[in-house]
This record gives sequence, structure tokens and C-alpha cells, in this order.
Amino acid sequence: MEEEVKKKVRVGISHGDYNGIGYETILKTFQDERMFDFCTPIIYGSSKLAAYYINTIPDIDISFNNIKNANQAVDGKLNILNIVNSEVKVEPGISTSAAGILAFESLEAVTQDLEHGVDVLVTAPINKDNIQSDDFKFPGHTEYLAEKFGKDKELMILAGETMNVAVVTGHIPIKDVASTITKELISKKIRTFRDSLKVDFGILKPRIAVLGLNPHAGDNGLLGKEEIDIIIPAIEEAKEDRILAFGPFPSDGFFGSNDYTKFDGILAMYHDQGLLPFKALNFEDGVNFTAGISIVRTSPDHGTGYSITSKNLASPNSFRAAVLSAVDIFQKRVSNKELTKNPLKLGKADRGRDVTVDELEKEHK
Repeated sequence: MEEEVKKKVRVGISHGDYNGIGYETILKTFQDERMFDFCTPIIYGSSKLAAYYINTIPDIDISFNNIKNANQAVDGKLNILNIVNSEVKVEPGISTSAAGILAFESLEAVTQDLEHGVDVLVTAPINKDNIQSDDFKFPGHTEYLAEKFGKDKELMILAGETMNVAVVTGHIPIKDVASTITKELISKKIRTFRDSLKVDFGILKPRIAVLGLNPHAGDNGLLGKEEIDIIIPAIEEAKEDRILAFGPFPSDGFFGSNDYTKFDGILAMYHDQGLLPFKALNFEDGVNFTAGISIVRTSPDHGTGYSITSKNLASPNSFRAAVLSAVDIFQKRVSNKELTKNPLKLGKADRGRDVTVDELEKEHK
């Protein structure tokens, strides 16, 4: 019997704000023909917009295949599913309401096709202001996708070569962080992080560092009691569930030293606490991944890049990494599903001796 040919992972791409660097990074990514060995891309956008950037950016030289639905996508081609056929005015580097409308329409179209011709979602950057409407009242992609595919289970993870960072609170004002974090919320995020590191990243026994909220992690209550009253109890609960969680660590010393290299995941209390050091070290190839929901979604870790739009300055590295990460996570989920159907298939390494929390506590003291 001939070996069954595996179907390539179909990557649905929302084009984001077309006045930003989205199209440039997408087109540059798939100009490298090796990308077609891993997946079949489908841009939900406009062939006219793609043509504009192909014609105006000297380093881009790629053709595309127009399709009417995802099932028409051709392997080995950059497929474009037109969500608009009318003329679109491109204003590079400028935020416009028209770009916001099409960013949402692109996102809606590809999410509707997930699991119906599309396997994973990769989102190009949006402008979080101009996309707002009666239909989109979210601070970002993460919250929108959580509403559709796993409300109250989502976790924002920034994944890179040097670290994987998740956040307890995402796109909320800094003044609301302390009142939002609770023992229950932190415990839930730790569990989701552990599960994602195991299933989506293939790390059998992930070690998770939990950061404090206050300077010096509160200095035993001198600079704030959130660590004592909320964060430490959540860590202790995680340990009781045999999760390898440690902390709370003061974030400045943690990232200033090599401590961050000793963990598979780092859980920050708020957005900039985790994303600032992450982007300082991983900006060229970092990936934003939405864990805890039923679908696979990744994106580059940068924004619209208005200041360099249409100037041939945008690097495709982060977008390329987002595509490859989405494919890899999808395949790991498929493999994990097969393994859990028959636990006897687990290899010897997976049945090895557990490392106890006490042993690791001694290591990190």
C-alpha cells in the first residue's frame, strides 16, 4: 500500500492594517519558496493591495494565485482570497477608518473558515484604534479570539529563542492591574501555561517562573502585600498539583541575571513587565501565540510599523517565525491527540522518573 501523502497545513492569514507593514512582511516571507514545503498560505485580503506593494517595494518579486474559497487553495502557491473587489486607496503609514474596516473583515473571514478549509490562523498587525466598531470592541486579537474560541481560558504567550513569556493580565490599564490579579486568576494562568508548554511546545515537564508584582517582589510586604496574599498562595497551589512553579521573582533582577535562561516559561503579572524584556531580546524573531483556545493562532511580535511602511525596511523574520510556529504547534496538537488516544504509545523518555518540586526548589534557592 502506498504511503498516504500528508496534507500540508493550510495557513489562513488576516492581512491586518493594509497601510502598515503587513503586506510587505507577508510577501517577503513567501518569496522564500522553502516556506511552501511546510504549508499552504491563504491571504484573506486583496490582490490589488498585494499588487500595490509588489509594484512599489523593489525587493519583492512574487506572483500569487487568486481563489474564491479556501478549498481552492493550491499547494506551492501564495493564494489570495479576495474579501473586497472594489478600489482601495492605500495610504502608507497613515491610520484610516477604511483600513480598520478591512482589517476586521479579513479577520472575520478567516476565523469563519478555521477547520473548514483552514487549519491555523496567522494575524498580521492591526491598529487597535481604527479597527474599533460595533462589531469589534476588543483591545486586541487575543480578546476577540477568546470570545470566539475559549472565553476566560486564553493566555497570551510571547515565544522566542531565549524565553517564553506569558502574562496574567493583558491589554488593561496599568492602574487596574493590582485590583485584577487574584489567586484564582494566577492559578488558572499557571495551569494553562503548563498545559500549553507541554502540548503546544512539546516540553514534558516545564519549569515556570512566576514574577512578583511589586518592586523587589514586595520585600516581604514592605513594598506591597500582593506577593504574600495572592501570588505565593497561587504558586503553592500549583506545586500541590505537581506543577513546577517557582517564585515570585523580582523582575529586574530576574531578567538582569541569567535566571530567565533556567526556565521553560515565565509568567509576568502585566503586559509590559513581560513583553518589554522579551522584545528587547527577541524582537527580530519573536512570536505572539494565543494559548488556551481551541484554534491555533500566532502573529509577529511587532505592530503596524507605520514609520517604515512601503520603505523596503520591514524585516519578515518575525512573520516567518509566526507561520512556522503555527504549523509546528498544529502538528504537535495532532500528535498529542493521537498519543492520548493510546497512552501505551508513549516513549520511554515520557515514562521517566518525575523531577519533584522539592528537588527543583533546592536547585533554584
